[in-house]
Amino acid sequence: MIEILSGVLLMLGSLFILLSSVGIIKMPDLFTRMSATTKASTLGIGLVLIGTALFWGNVGIVVRSFAIIIFLLLTTPVAAHIIGRAAYFDKVPLWDKTQIDELKGKYDEDSHELK
Repeated sequence: MIEILSGVLLMLGSLFILLSSVGIIKMPDLFTRMSATTKASTLGIGLVLIGTALFWGNVGIVVRSFAIIIFLLLTTPVAAHIIGRAAYFDKVPLWDKTQIDELKGKYDEDSHELK
C-alpha cells in the first residue's frame, strides 16, 4: 500500500514539474512565467520528496525530505519576489494584454521605495 501511495505522489510531483516546464515555454512574459514555475515546481518537488520519504521510511530520509520542503517553502516565494521586483525596476516589459499595473507610479525611481 505504501508503494502505491508513494508511486502516486511521485507521479503527481513529476506531472507538476512537467507543467512548470511547460509554463516557462508557454507563458507570455517574465512575471507570469515566474508565477507558474515557482508555484508548480515547489508543489512538484514537495510531492516527490514526500513520496520518496514514504517509500524509504527511514527517519533520516524523512527528516531530510521535510527539511528540504520547509527550506523550499521559505525561500522560493522570497526569491521570486526579489527577481520580480528587480525585473520591474529594470523595466522588463509586461505582456501587451496586461490590463492593470498596480505598481505604476508608486515607486520612487531613485531609491526604489514605495512612495
